[in-house]
Amino acid sequence: MAGCACEDNQIDADQFDGRSPAYKRALIAVIAINAVMFLVEMSAGYLGSSQALKADALDFAGDTATYALSFAVIGAALRTRATAALIKGASLGLMALFVLTTTVASAFGDASPVAPVMSGIGFAALAANVASVFILLRWRDGDSNVRSVWLCSRNDAIGNVAVIAAGGAVWLTGSFWPDLIVAALLASLFARSACSIIAQSMKERRASLNLAEGRV
Repeated sequence: MAGCACEDNQIDADQFDGRSPAYKRALIAVIAINAVMFLVEMSAGYLGSSQALKADALDFAGDTATYALSFAVIGAALRTRATAALIKGASLGLMALFVLTTTVASAFGDASPVAPVMSGIGFAALAANVASVFILLRWRDGDSNVRSVWLCSRNDAIGNVAVIAAGGAVWLTGSFWPDLIVAALLASLFARSACSIIAQSMKERRASLNLAEGRV
């Protein structure tokens, strides 16, 4: 992807790789939070006819699956962890494409989102994501597997603020366009994070290959 290349194949041997009982407990807690919020927000998105809520709910679903993958590869070889992060980056990119496609399709419809539902669920999701961010705060740096978890949690919190703002704009304007604009912006955020995750994971994969072949 453009702007994602990393020329330096060196890695930091001291990078945190997730092998900590405290981190594992934190990750399990965050997985549970995301799974519950996916069910809540997706249901609200359909009931409230909100593309932004549906987009944010898909982010919760993606996070639940990818956090579980992150947990599964903790302690594995660097190449395995980097490959898991690469899968997560690719899935986040596909999610961005899906959200953008459905948002464009919705622009030709006439269903108006329910502003109170958008803002109300947005506040609930924001509380869940702020909790996740604080749970993971001390582990925001690390290898691509650990860092991808942090980036996804950060995206969620940003997305929730945007959904709340969109709900207010829908209520003030009586238009569905603020909802669609926020959904498109979330798709852009997903794409940028996917680019960052893929860049770091590819760097780590190259470095692990060099180490295996005895090159520095």
